[in-house]
Amino acid sequence: MIRRIINAAVRGVRNELSAGESGWVDAASAASGGAGYSSTSGSVVNPASAMTVSAVWDCVKKHSQAIASLPLAVYERQSDGSKKRIEPDLAEILTVSPNPGQTAVDYWEGVAAQTALRGNGYSEKLFIGKRLVGLRPMFNVTPERQADGSFRYGFIDRGRRSYMPADKVFHMRGFGSGDGLGLSAIKYGANAMGAALSADELAGKTFAEGLMASGVLQSDQTLTDPQRQQLQDLLQQYRGSKNVGKLLTLEAGLTYQQLQMNPEDAQLLETRRFNVEDVCRWFGVPPIVVGHAAEGQTMWGSGVEAIMLSWLTLGINPQLKKLESQIRKDLIPIEKRRRWFVEFNREALLQMDSKAKAEFLSKMASSATMTANERRAKLNLPKHNTPEADQLLAQGAMLPIEDLGKGKSQ
Repeated sequence: MIRRIINAAVRGVRNELSAGESGWVDAASAASGGAGYSSTSGSVVNPASAMTVSAVWDCVKKHSQAIASLPLAVYERQSDGSKKRIEPDLAEILTVSPNPGQTAVDYWEGVAAQTALRGNGYSEKLFIGKRLVGLRPMFNVTPERQADGSFRYGFIDRGRRSYMPADKVFHMRGFGSGDGLGLSAIKYGANAMGAALSADELAGKTFAEGLMASGVLQSDQTLTDPQRQQLQDLLQQYRGSKNVGKLLTLEAGLTYQQLQMNPEDAQLLETRRFNVEDVCRWFGVPPIVVGHAAEGQTMWGSGVEAIMLSWLTLGINPQLKKLESQIRKDLIPIEKRRRWFVEFNREALLQMDSKAKAEFLSKMASSATMTANERRAKLNLPKHNTPEADQLLAQGAMLPIEDLGKGKSQ
């Protein structure tokens, strides 16, 4: 699914730009990476080339998979302010199968990946009569603003340019959609991702073409060709981990000198480390999530847990809110919007922290907020059939002094 999105993004990313937009280049040769955004490093950045950078790939992957893995449900607001889960046709579309070719997880993963990469994700609303029956991802889409402020969406259908009105398209926006369109991380982060691409290319050429000997033998004498071959054969006996610790005997004025990585090559490694952290900033993903420990940061412990919770709060949750709001606006029938709404289950994010979840459930019990069966449901455990399991309980340790010692019968 991710690869399909990337390939379609390459074909359609040019269509998203207005004529003459700054930074866009059309590089015809394969070596240039194709059409995309120019960067100060000289690399051309487009969704396909950016995803060859491991940090970009993992940021998009972790972001989209985190969103797609969360349970989603449709609720109805009750007269007393509580909410009740309902199962209209829309619930099956959003939570089971949006279209014949995808599960709900596949679909939301694709929408989140498109939004993360390009700032916008598009889906065609499928109808039977006036009834919404599905959602199908759209690619190569060009949004065009109309005189009344709404959009129409252009796309290529069997080689011909066609347009679809706004009420037939589910348009998911990413960050910065003040003008109705999300901002593309590929466009605005072209310099950072171009630098990462250039560093990867330089590193590859360094290992492919650079002199990578670990040491040299020096002598003030000139060796004959047979002597050089004999010396080379001798050195083969000391190669590999199984020969560690062997003593090498040198004669005829030969001396061994170990080679170390020069400062320029060492600096390249530091540059590549910085590029990982820079790319992570563009996608709002902590480096620890993509397996990269920043300077002075460990890979375990309570500090990492705090970073993860920060990512879930500041990175994942805002996108979930945008999805919930857009679904309510575009997919819930207008006559139902005041009472119906959708909600992702954020508590599923606590599965990674069993201690935090245990403390949460304990507080819900002691504060008379959740019954035993409600707490068991959070753990995917079956209900108890005893009456007490459906009652709210509270601790009674704090009592007025005059009530101390009084029994329940009194």
